[in-house]
Amino acid sequence: MHTVVERELDLQLVLSPDLGIPVPARLTYRTDDPYAVHITFHIGSDNPVKWAFARELLVEGVFRPSGYGDVRIRPAKVEDRDDADADADSVVLIALSSPDGDALLEAPPAVVSGWLERTLRAVPQGSESEHIDIDDGLAKLLAPTAADDLWLRNAWPSDESSQSDG
Repeated sequence: MHTVVERELDLQLVLSPDLGIPVPARLTYRTDDPYAVHITFHIGSDNPVKWAFARELLVEGVFRPSGYGDVRIRPAKVEDRDDADADADSVVLIALSSPDGDALLEAPPAVVSGWLERTLRAVPQGSESEHIDIDDGLAKLLAPTAADDLWLRNAWPSDESSQSDG
């Protein structure tokens, strides 16, 4: 049996230093995919935007800069916040890059940390490999497909059979 740890939250898409818009999102962790975290952004379309990256990247990024390339995460202080919330002056910044563009998102650190803590109770860090079914994964990778059947039936004649004797 596999466990799923989910959390709905609002992230802030940073448009400029003074302007951000809320983006509803869902954090998902599945014990059958123990190394990854998944974020689904609900942006008012029929096709939500989905990202997956290493859980370790997010665990580290809550405390110090983490990641290279497409996903970078780091804690940050935000100046001039009027919120009464004690956590309001700190955020977890999540920078995402793709061929379609870049996005910088602010996440509430208490929410992210609380959710991460639940994932770490489900699968403690360092024990992820115990939750992967290697035999099942290999069976899926090596299972014959319809394309294999075509190839094995020799659907294309060899060059030798199409040449005439002459």
